[in-house]
Amino acid sequence: MDRKVRVAQYGCGKMSAWLMRYAIDKGAELVAAFDHNEAKIGKDVSEIIGGDPIGVKISDAKDAEQIMRDLKVDVCVCATRSTVAELEPAFTAASNAGADAISTCEESLYPWNSSPEVTARLDALAKKNGTTITGSGYPDLYWGTLVTLLAGSCDKITKIWGASSYNVEDYGIALAEGHGAGLTTEQFEAEIGKYNDCSSEEQQKLVESGELVPSYMWNQNGWLCKRLGLTPISQIQKCIPKTNEKDLKSETLGMTIPAGQPTGMRAIVTTETEEGITIETECIGNVYDETEYDINDWKFFGEPDISIKVDEPPTVELTCANIINRIPQLIDAPAGYVSTDQYPDHEYRVKPLNEYVKSK
Repeated sequence: MDRKVRVAQYGCGKMSAWLMRYAIDKGAELVAAFDHNEAKIGKDVSEIIGGDPIGVKISDAKDAEQIMRDLKVDVCVCATRSTVAELEPAFTAASNAGADAISTCEESLYPWNSSPEVTARLDALAKKNGTTITGSGYPDLYWGTLVTLLAGSCDKITKIWGASSYNVEDYGIALAEGHGAGLTTEQFEAEIGKYNDCSSEEQQKLVESGELVPSYMWNQNGWLCKRLGLTPISQIQKCIPKTNEKDLKSETLGMTIPAGQPTGMRAIVTTETEEGITIETECIGNVYDETEYDINDWKFFGEPDISIKVDEPPTVELTCANIINRIPQLIDAPAGYVSTDQYPDHEYRVKPLNEYVKSK
């Protein structure tokens, strides 16, 4: 591409501070930003990312489609909610405006095994408009290509196990509430834990109906199976509350969580495959105390056994850098909802993003 990539930011919350700055750092042209929050509309994006005003003001999200069409936006970076159904309006606006879209939404990484109807609808829309929709972020690499690349060093694998933790305070209220932070123990069991004893078939139907919200590893296991060429035959999710022995103040929730009450949860997903490989993964999201930090651990059982540990990964920054570095591959991808299991491996971008785009 012989000009800068024109980027719009949809959602100007916590994550957008890094997303917009990283896009500019990588030589993209930030031309628009959108939000639903009236307190943010009309402000220069510099109030989010810091530094001097750059002349891009935050617009009302209801006007996003027309503004992106008028500005001939190439890529819309979406950082709002955590499910594909919630993101459908943003994805639709971008596609109708002729822009490709990429999101931080965890489900958007591989929504085919959780929201097939919404994903099929978005896939058809994107193909009609000649655009591409996808999801990326921290899971894309640290739960995805990192794992599949390591698998390539094994002769035989019988089981892949992984665990990753993160502080829900870093990602906004939607994520914190989705992890049960701030609920009472009774509320957690009634709203989240009640599905733990359902069978694989029952959970799949509940997920597809929207009654059971899948954890991030539900989609991640689907991504891993697709990338590794595995055929899932069953998948079970169990959600276990995390607690702390002392009261914890949550700025995101605007409350103090009493000792012994849920500060978040561990979501454990176990997938069995026709090929005899078990994938067991867990994501641990909770309000941290002063002793806790992010982890990312993976183990492979077979021949040989191997393990890798990423201590204290800066998950927020890695999420945003992964997304921005994926932009050239997004632009070059075929039209439709193309999940990143179909993309090339990640690359570090030394040159401006447009210099990596091959299709335009």
